[in-house]
Amino acid sequence: MVTRRTVLKSAAALGLFTVAGCAPQGSKASNAPAKPAASIDVAKAGTVTLTMLDWWSGDAAQWVSNAVKAYQQKYPNVTIKRTTVDWGQLTQTANLRLKEKNPPDIITVNNGWQSLGTLAKAGLVLNLDGYSQAFGWDRFPSTILRQTQFTPDGKTMGGGSLFAAPVASSSLIGLYYNKAVLDRIGAAVPTDLASFEDACAKAKAAGVVPIGYGSQDKGSSTAVILALQDLFGDQNKINDFVYSTGSVKAAEIGLMEAAQRQKSYQDKGWFTPNHPGIQYADAVDAFLKGKSAFRFEYTGTLAFKGAQEKDYGYLQLPQASGGKIVGTGASTAVAIGSKSAHPDIAASFLDFLAGPQTAQYVVDNGLLPLLHDVKAPTDKPEFATEIAGQRSLDKDNGYVPYFDWSTPTMLDTLGGQVQMLLASRSTPDDVVKAVQADYDKFQAGR
Repeated sequence: MVTRRTVLKSAAALGLFTVAGCAPQGSKASNAPAKPAASIDVAKAGTVTLTMLDWWSGDAAQWVSNAVKAYQQKYPNVTIKRTTVDWGQLTQTANLRLKEKNPPDIITVNNGWQSLGTLAKAGLVLNLDGYSQAFGWDRFPSTILRQTQFTPDGKTMGGGSLFAAPVASSSLIGLYYNKAVLDRIGAAVPTDLASFEDACAKAKAAGVVPIGYGSQDKGSSTAVILALQDLFGDQNKINDFVYSTGSVKAAEIGLMEAAQRQKSYQDKGWFTPNHPGIQYADAVDAFLKGKSAFRFEYTGTLAFKGAQEKDYGYLQLPQASGGKIVGTGASTAVAIGSKSAHPDIAASFLDFLAGPQTAQYVVDNGLLPLLHDVKAPTDKPEFATEIAGQRSLDKDNGYVPYFDWSTPTMLDTLGGQVQMLLASRSTPDDVVKAVQADYDKFQAGR
């Protein structure tokens, strides 16, 4: 499940390129790889209309609109007709939409078992391995590509074939800080876990809330524990657990240490008082009004305005041991419907969505680019720190997927356990056991 992250590469050979070949048409499509053929000049492919069904809204809708216009300018013979619907609605109806008489050529899909995994197994979206090789999509971090890979039988996530492509935009979980508050309490911007905790102690001593938090909503209450898990868990083991290899246990992925740390923060009074009764929007508003020194949050959800750009910053803390940058992050996944009459053109547009020109549109609209060096706004220093955090993950290939992808019910399970942990109704060991039980139940059902 994606919560608030949707708020959340060079373009190879877009001119002369053929990536013809698609899954057989009909009620039962194939999930065998689409096979690129000899070159086709997209500009000479004749009049082509692509339909795209997506959930992009707000700032994201604008960069997508810019990308569509730019692609159509480059190829006046191609028209892209967008239809935008609510994220939840599209996620729940994607399989039906792709079975319609006139299904979309291009569709945004949710990562994980319930959405992309189901669509891939049913042959409703194209196997993109051929396009990946043709367009050079191995330029993406392997930890990003893995997020949209499934075996054609649908039994394994995070390996096998590529069934959706990332775009030149991403969303992360990291640590936001208020520089004005840190200056007031005599603390420096943290560089690691120890200096972060030292700053929290100074904030508490000065009568300032160290970590802005609202845990009333199960989904958003997990941001802290997931960010902390990234500091303690082995990257490969977190990946293998989420991708359900079955070889890794919940006790081996940094979850215990993260739960212990979060409980210790609660015991020290580092969270916003009465946070169990604080809604997500109110917690965000309080942080933006300078009520706390720090906040763990998804990128793209805090609307900094005016002077706030100078007062706030963002960082990806390095792991507690070894110093590697590991963080939760993903890009929106975009797939090609298996009944598309123009899969080659659709694939070239997916490549454009992943390219440097689109990355600049992403940045121009205040969202994080994926992979490309872009021209960052000089009047938005906070945003520059988010881009720096993004690049640190790119450099270390340090992405791990959103933990709730591990099972269809994991977000609810983990969120509920965090709430009980902070209410002293469960222990870190109980958190780990509940996560393992959820995981085992899902594995047994597969």
